[in-house]
Amino acid sequence: MFNWRKLKDRVSGKLMLLITILACSLVLVIGIGLITKSLPVLENNSFFKLLFSSDWHPLRGQFGMLPFIISTLLVTLVAVLLAVPICLLAAVYLSEYANRKVLLYVNPVIDILAGIPSVVFGVWGIILIVPFVKNQVAPLFGVSSTGYSILSGGLVLAVMILPVIIHLFISVIKSVPAELRNASLSLGATKWETVKLVVLRKSKSGIFAGIVLGLSRAFGETMAVLMVVGNVIKIPGSLLDPGYPLPALIANNYGEMLSIPLYDSALMFSALILFIIVIIFNIISRFVLVGIERRTI
Repeated sequence: MFNWRKLKDRVSGKLMLLITILACSLVLVIGIGLITKSLPVLENNSFFKLLFSSDWHPLRGQFGMLPFIISTLLVTLVAVLLAVPICLLAAVYLSEYANRKVLLYVNPVIDILAGIPSVVFGVWGIILIVPFVKNQVAPLFGVSSTGYSILSGGLVLAVMILPVIIHLFISVIKSVPAELRNASLSLGATKWETVKLVVLRKSKSGIFAGIVLGLSRAFGETMAVLMVVGNVIKIPGSLLDPGYPLPALIANNYGEMLSIPLYDSALMFSALILFIIVIIFNIISRFVLVGIERRTI
């Protein structure tokens, strides 16, 4: 007698495998598409000249990406350095110390923050962050700044990635078995000692994965950063100087300047650089995670 249940199981398994392969192949398809579109500018300029040159003169066929790459890295680094300590402390408090009433009000606020459109963050940055950097931060260092700077972009971006990283950190911390906490407390450790020496130690790999995910989220943010970072094509000398990240370059110019030869290809090459940076960060994080897990075990 024909077994329909086994057939359904096999078909379901093969179908899920196919869907998984298709989903994973999207990364390859995106990469191939970006490489194909970038070939014209690579044929007319050397790869290293495009990466390490500061000359950006599209009418002359010069497409040096170094100012955009450095601006992207600086804005992202500032955002992560500002956001991670706040996210970690908030996650520890919400998962270990906060009572139900606090969670009842705080969790919806975090969810709302995650759902606010990026353009709203950009407007908020123009209204509050840019004047704050111009009138309060820059005078502290004895420099003059318009406020549209790497620091402004990092501050706005830090607020944007807060909810994503907080949710990840909370999930990781709550995944630590209660038995470990109870064992630590029963041996005489205080609540904070238990959190610091047991919970956070056990959550180390997950916390690192959350930081990497926050990095990936920050790298691709466009609209809010575009509105406050200044969009000046030069290598920033300090965090109070304006910059021009890669996502802002693509968003500002795609569709408007494509009549210039090789311009569309140069923009696709900038997208390819962004794509490669995110992949490299994720690969490095995977190796680091494996090492952390082995040491923890």
